[in-house]
Amino acid sequence: MSDLSEITKAIEASNKLFEDFKSANDAKLEKLEKGIAHADELARSTAIFTDLSKTQDDIKKSLEDLEAKSRRPGFGNGDADPEANHTEHKKAFRSYLAKGNDAGLLALEQKALANSTNSGADGGYAVPKVIDSMMEALVVNISPIRQIANVVQTSTGDFHKLVNLKGAASSVVAETAARSATATPTLADITIQAYDLYANPQATQQMLDDVFFNAEAWLADELAEEFGRQEGALFISGTGTNQPTGLLTPTMAATADASRAFGTVEYVPTGVSAGWPASNPSDILLTLASKVKARYRQNSKWVLNKATLFAIAAFKDSGGRYIFNPIAAPNVPATLLGYEVIEAEDTPTIAASSYSVMFGDFKRAYTIVDRIGTRVIRDPFSNKPYIGFYTTKRVGGKVI
Repeated sequence: MSDLSEITKAIEASNKLFEDFKSANDAKLEKLEKGIAHADELARSTAIFTDLSKTQDDIKKSLEDLEAKSRRPGFGNGDADPEANHTEHKKAFRSYLAKGNDAGLLALEQKALANSTNSGADGGYAVPKVIDSMMEALVVNISPIRQIANVVQTSTGDFHKLVNLKGAASSVVAETAARSATATPTLADITIQAYDLYANPQATQQMLDDVFFNAEAWLADELAEEFGRQEGALFISGTGTNQPTGLLTPTMAATADASRAFGTVEYVPTGVSAGWPASNPSDILLTLASKVKARYRQNSKWVLNKATLFAIAAFKDSGGRYIFNPIAAPNVPATLLGYEVIEAEDTPTIAASSYSVMFGDFKRAYTIVDRIGTRVIRDPFSNKPYIGFYTTKRVGGKVI
């Protein structure tokens, strides 16, 4: 799909698939209520949803590609070429990737260090800013949590976030009554450490010598895919030990705000081990959404994997309406109970005691910290005849 008209046709096909899915699911439910075997309808609805999911994925990718294309230099009303100020660095970096010639990069980085108070890096060369930005955009597309979290850049190894725990007290008194001191608000200092994330893609010298081979684009694609894959898992289930702390790592408790300690995340149990209640299962999702305060709920999203989404897609509300709606038009995301759905395959599948569905304002709830700069060391020796590009970046994350 290369333009909006083709995307629109794909959305129309997706809408038709969803109607077919609902029809198959209704037939399954009707047989289930009558105690009749429904294996055929279940298989049909599963197959249709698989096709629907693939179509929705294609639509999302095409919309992302179209948006990226509209922001390329010289396209439409986009900005002037952002690479103009980095041509010298890019040229030197290209020479380093292809030939191992680091003279140009060394001169540029010595010049940069001479004009700054930074102590410099401990090996490797900085990826040019434009290439680094392109890689970051690709990582956003691969790692879904980056799309919805708060992302900050820092020049230090850690980042401090102050959270106001409130607690200030007030009182009502008569005009001439004495005023005693009231309680003061308290602050929590949350530290987010940035940890090393590395990749070591390999290429042959013949590839690098090929005039038609774009080494920078290849490196950006390779690194974005690998870093995105790693981040996708870490931002959900990272332990916090030498790696980011994931969304599901904090202490969980099925207790309300008033009795839950700061830093503890509330969960809503389904009441069924590895499953949903037989009657009105959508009520569990309504309960989960209601736990989020109105101020945060207006920007909230659902995060779950495709297998869980398939189970939920069959749910209806008390009026018999399906609660899931796939992408129905450009710039109109898939929704569940009216809130956007984000598919993250690293979210746990439905199982006993698993946290398989997340809901909240993730931009307020989770912060990702990127240490500025990505560095590359060219290694032609360790794995001959391949040339490795040992690349590092520093990233952290935490529920705040």
